[in-house]
Amino acid sequence: MWYIAGVFTGLVEDIGTLEAVETSDDARVLTVRPAAIATEELAIGESIAVDGVCLTVTERRGATFTVLAGEETLRRTTVADLAPGARVNLERALRLTDRLGGHLMQGHVDQVGAIQSRREAGSNLVVEVRTPAELMRYVVEKGSIAVDGISLTVVSVADYAFAIALIPHSVAATTLAGKPVGARVNLEVDMIAKYVERLLGATGASKTS
Repeated sequence: MWYIAGVFTGLVEDIGTLEAVETSDDARVLTVRPAAIATEELAIGESIAVDGVCLTVTERRGATFTVLAGEETLRRTTVADLAPGARVNLERALRLTDRLGGHLMQGHVDQVGAIQSRREAGSNLVVEVRTPAELMRYVVEKGSIAVDGISLTVVSVADYAFAIALIPHSVAATTLAGKPVGARVNLEVDMIAKYVERLLGATGASKTS
């Protein structure tokens, strides 16, 4: 089965448990035990999203696999916060035959946000995420955003925060519902918005030159 390296949909496949962390000056090696993904199906060199961060499988040992996070990843994501026992969202790269149930993602985290509030709304859990100001221009009501690798729909937007609603399935199948107020989360905005901004910027520059 062919996978598209570094392309994800935000539909979390599994929740893994971090078994070990080895830290050096500029990198961390994470050993992850998935609950449902069979490690023998993972190829060395394959891309896998861990809490929305695209990492490469470097080794398999029985029911666990390892990934390495370099300095840039540690600086821009929550991977540096992870400790043994942490639960992480897992998604393998998109297969050519897969349905696109979420939205296109690269696993390239833009910024880290923080959970600002949580409240129940009927059977859903509404989570408000405080977001760095420079990302808010990409966040629109009813648009898509990835939070810890989960493809979610924005239900409302404030000056420096947005809210998303987790349906019961998302509550059960991901780690987000278990995170308290103040917890840091990885954010990846819609890549199409960034490309459009870049193209419009380039067009504007060419007209004034």
